[in-house]
Amino acid sequence: MNNLNSLLIEGNLVRDPELSYTPKGTAVCNFAVASNRFFKQDQEMQKEVSFFDVTTWARLAEVCGEYLKKGRGVRVVGRLKQDRWTDPDGKTHSRVFVIAEHVEFKPQLKNKNGEEGKEEEKPDLPVDGSESPEDAELAEASTF
Repeated sequence: MNNLNSLLIEGNLVRDPELSYTPKGTAVCNFAVASNRFFKQDQEMQKEVSFFDVTTWARLAEVCGEYLKKGRGVRVVGRLKQDRWTDPDGKTHSRVFVIAEHVEFKPQLKNKNGEEGKEEEKPDLPVDGSESPEDAELAEASTF
């Protein structure tokens, strides 16, 4: 029986994706996502940024390689995978990354010339405690 290994991450690409193919011809796309978390500490809003490496496979990899660019917002649904290896010196290493099963592209705005521009900036979050930053982000996310 499998244990639960599922996650959802929303953020922006920190660099252009890298599309490659396995020797058997299967597409693989790798990219990194930065995800912001806002919280209140000592009556001040704080920002915490986390970075996640993401891998997609097959047709999803081809679509991500074609349409994603640095700065583009995404919502990734997937699972964690851990690679372990021993280097030639005998030292053991470990790396945890995301295997994406679904990638949702966040909308991009067009500038006055009709070119793709940045996504809408988030409004300042309230600091009076009337609405938590998480509530504001959830409300914004539900407008997709």
